[in-house]
Amino acid sequence: MNARPKPRVRQVNVMDAAAEFNYGSNGVIYVRSPRELGPYPAKLTERLHQWAATAPARVFLAQRCPGQEWRTLTYSDALAQVRSVAQALVERRLERPLAILSENGIDHALLGLGCMYAGVPYAPLAPSYSLASSDLRTLRYLLAQVEPAMVFASDGLRFERPLELAAESGAEIVTVTPARALQSTSFDELTGAIPASGVDEAHACVGPDTVAKILFTSGSTGHPKGVITTQRMLCSNQEMLSTVLAFVREDPPVLCDWLPWNHTFGGSHNFGFVLYNGGTLFIDEGKPTGPGFQATLNNLREIAPTAYFNVPKGYEMLVAALREDAAFARHFFSRLKILFYAAAGLNQRVWDELQEIAVEACGEEILMVTGLGATESSPMAMATGVEGASAGRVGLPVPGVELKLAPVETKLEARLRGPNIMPGFWRDPEMTQAAFDEEGFYKLGDALLPVDPADPLKGFRFNGRLTEDFKLSTGTWVSVGPLRENFLKWCAGAVQEVVLAAPDRDFVTALIFPARGTLAAELRPLIEGFASRATGISSCIRRALVVEEPPSMDAGELTEKGSVNQKAVLRNRAKLVDELYAGSSRVIEVDI
Repeated sequence: MNARPKPRVRQVNVMDAAAEFNYGSNGVIYVRSPRELGPYPAKLTERLHQWAATAPARVFLAQRCPGQEWRTLTYSDALAQVRSVAQALVERRLERPLAILSENGIDHALLGLGCMYAGVPYAPLAPSYSLASSDLRTLRYLLAQVEPAMVFASDGLRFERPLELAAESGAEIVTVTPARALQSTSFDELTGAIPASGVDEAHACVGPDTVAKILFTSGSTGHPKGVITTQRMLCSNQEMLSTVLAFVREDPPVLCDWLPWNHTFGGSHNFGFVLYNGGTLFIDEGKPTGPGFQATLNNLREIAPTAYFNVPKGYEMLVAALREDAAFARHFFSRLKILFYAAAGLNQRVWDELQEIAVEACGEEILMVTGLGATESSPMAMATGVEGASAGRVGLPVPGVELKLAPVETKLEARLRGPNIMPGFWRDPEMTQAAFDEEGFYKLGDALLPVDPADPLKGFRFNGRLTEDFKLSTGTWVSVGPLRENFLKWCAGAVQEVVLAAPDRDFVTALIFPARGTLAAELRPLIEGFASRATGISSCIRRALVVEEPPSMDAGELTEKGSVNQKAVLRNRAKLVDELYAGSSRVIEVDI
């Protein structure tokens, strides 16, 4: 019997793999692309001018209105309103940054671009710090760090309590919908300003080293850290991105995207991807959560994207909807060129099913692309190319980025150098100094391994976070990333997340967050089966505890992208870890 032929992959112009390797002393490896990075503008707003001149009537941004119709903004209108906002900021002679509290939206975009145009740094802060926190503890800390001269929230009623907190420091409050008792400036006052010579002078002073924004990362421990993001970082990274995903130079991208702009994936990568290449962004108000995902589906049933970006959790939910509705699947894949995921590893089961649905819907697989980067690299630093991604694979350095692999303990740490790398952390010179090595490479904290040591051009795969790895009492290292990934793959959808514990103990244990509908009794045979496959103490989970209370965003255990902060969970649930090692009737113990 002949083997079933493999479905073809939809043809798309994406860069192929290429790299140069140099081997230094003490096991250090240097890797770079042989392709030179092309020229890029001095500031991102130059592209706004470009598209307003060459495609003035093209829709740049679209956002759902309460009545469900789309509010649209063309490139021509966007430039005019951005210049008005910039004029209003110039008139105020702001000497401190601006903070944005509310979600993605056209007004958010106009204010952010207005700041860039006028050379005023701004900090988009996660809305959850304002809306999902009971004590506003993190927001207080961030406002103290930024010391904003102006604070914006579109809906003054929803954000009244955090806006009151911001007003206590003397910041000017700006809203679209005013709060009840809080005095605020109408956003219309900013967009209604008449541009004068001062705004042109301010824009002329903006250059590659001008701070565009401050992005606060969730961090693995302690408070969020502010990443200084310059115009050079944003522009060079977009040139890197459009070099890898070269199809955008032939056809401007159309995105329908929910990823939050206070994160680098949504706010620098995706928003910049649209603006840099003259595309259209339909702002998706949905989220990959139970109640929030319906809005995403409604939007995708109307808007067929040419490129789709999401986190693994979003793809998991999308697969179920596509499987249930063949007409929706045909529409979704109709003009799609790539699928791109980041922020966490994609489950192979979800990956395979997504491609099966694509073949059923359009007769072709869709190229899956991923990579490696961070807020500090703005973010793309490595990417898979036309050969496609596979589970755990992160590709090779993109043009313009140098990768250094430095031995740290038992692993190779990825370190990065290039024009897309941050100059440092906001108001933290000590942390900045510690973040770079003696050659000026940013220490990413991620470990990598070659996919195939015999063929370096196959690139690298993720080998865990160095800060998550720990030693057992025997001195044996536990590599958390690969162990976690293998366990989740083994459980095949029965487990939503697993957190591994703990340093300086005799054996590995786990806190397990089950998938919806999964019972603890169903997990026992999975845990036992996984342990039976272990090759040693560092790859065996000896005990597990099923945790019904999901990770908390308010407690720093969960990010808006849906990834779990392992250290925060272990810190907040220390009593459960103690129970794992002391033993109890709730603990699932494996006999080995």
